[in-house]
Amino acid sequence: MPQDFVRRLSDTGYGFERTVGIGDKVHLDITIVLLLIVISAYGLLVLYSAVYPNQSAVISQIVKISIAGLVMIILAQISPIFYQRLAPWLYIFAVFLLVLTFFFGTEVNGSKRWLRIPGFVGFQPSELMKLALPMALASYFHDRHLPPKKRHIFWALMIITLPTALIAPQPDLGTALIIFVSGILVLLLAGVAWKFVFGAIGVAFLSAPAVWFLLKDYQQRRILTLLDPERDPLGDGWNIIQSKTAIGSGGLSGKGLFEGTQSHLNFLPESQTDFIIAVLAEEMGFLGVVFLLILYFVILTRGIVIAIQAQDTFGRLLAGTITFTFFVYVFVNIAMVSGLLPVVGIPLPLVSYGGTSILTLFASFGIMMSIHTHRRIML
Repeated sequence: MPQDFVRRLSDTGYGFERTVGIGDKVHLDITIVLLLIVISAYGLLVLYSAVYPNQSAVISQIVKISIAGLVMIILAQISPIFYQRLAPWLYIFAVFLLVLTFFFGTEVNGSKRWLRIPGFVGFQPSELMKLALPMALASYFHDRHLPPKKRHIFWALMIITLPTALIAPQPDLGTALIIFVSGILVLLLAGVAWKFVFGAIGVAFLSAPAVWFLLKDYQQRRILTLLDPERDPLGDGWNIIQSKTAIGSGGLSGKGLFEGTQSHLNFLPESQTDFIIAVLAEEMGFLGVVFLLILYFVILTRGIVIAIQAQDTFGRLLAGTITFTFFVYVFVNIAMVSGLLPVVGIPLPLVSYGGTSILTLFASFGIMMSIHTHRRIML
């Protein structure tokens, strides 16, 4: 063979090299890390205004974000192959914890969502399931032909239904909804035909009358309040009415930090948690909300890019599901606060005061960065 046609590999054993940046060396996506820092700082500013002059909540939030950030960095160092192998066992463990919660959970404000282990702090097993379910489904479809066959769709729906059925009666309809949607997102990304999706929506509408009688009284009132907040303006409709008032009064540029009347005069309950975007809209106005939405959109775009660039089915499905579930969080919270959806207790990502939800969110981004930075050279 002529020498010109001999392709020689370098002495290192690699014929091709992928450009490795600083982020790849430390297994972090710099864009996402910077966005998380900016949004978290923005959220702390809004939280500081919402709870002023009480500073304990802000300090607690800083500690929680710091711990969650450390967890994210650690998880980003682990190979996605480990997560793929861990996924089925993590799902089984999360289901086991949900069963324990169902029988032995601690009831707080009428909901049995917390599991307290002696010697440890309490936690919500449903938060673990937010990660375990999409990981399990992505692992399930990893070695299977896509789009999935009907029997695979059936078993995937069973994997989705089990934790949803365990969480909804706690009652925690908001978390059950998020987990169910995250599972459906995996199916959609796996290539399930839209006819199955529309069929499922049709079944949901047909079963709505039966589901209505399974809802708790307060859940039924929340739906009725969505349709007509004025039916009980001093009771069930109070939160939505005050939230809309806060959003509308902010105008274009807002009243300024610490100048919001709805939150500082205690007209708006839960102003530091589920309804914190109403505080943002009142004090920083339409422009302040748009700025936050732009940051969210950039994260969404970056997540889609990472999912597209993933080199295997597990990585693509999991990164895509994490990204779009994040979007669902944002959409549901804003729609809820604006009176377009019933109040279901979904926090605004990286802005609302919270603990386990922040940890779950940062852990998700850590796994996403692991998928992106552990890419292998494919020959």
